[in-house]
Amino acid sequence: MASAQATIVEDLKDKRVPSALYWTTEHVADWVEELGFPQYKACILTNLINGRKLCFLHASAFPRIGITDFEHIKIISKNIRDLIYLEEPFWNRSIAVPPKNNLGMYLELKSHTGKTIDTTTFKQMYQNNPDPKWQPPLSNQCLILPRD
Repeated sequence: MASAQATIVEDLKDKRVPSALYWTTEHVADWVEELGFPQYKACILTNLINGRKLCFLHASAFPRIGITDFEHIKIISKNIRDLIYLEEPFWNRSIAVPPKNNLGMYLELKSHTGKTIDTTTFKQMYQNNPDPKWQPPLSNQCLILPRD
């Protein structure tokens, strides 16, 4: 099994994976400052928002970390989506449509930690699971069994 450091190197070689996924809290704080919001640098550092957490940070969580201006929340959220290559949310999406693209699913996985997750690369995730997006669980809840 590869080390977490080898996984980072492998992911950074893959152009489909945003490098922001592996930013430190200082990188994220500097990025927010570069967006024109130096007043939120301390919020990022205090709440330990690194690249993994940034990728999974929803606009609804911004007030809990100290960012309360709605216009600022919209701008930062839009820039996060651009930074990690995610599309604008489609609010009228049918429930029959697969929920996320491959990158979105990978970023969601990497927002957590653990030995297996830390050593899983984007490439490995899709070699092991060629189409993990839409595989409903198999169930036998409606199975009628014959009586003895």
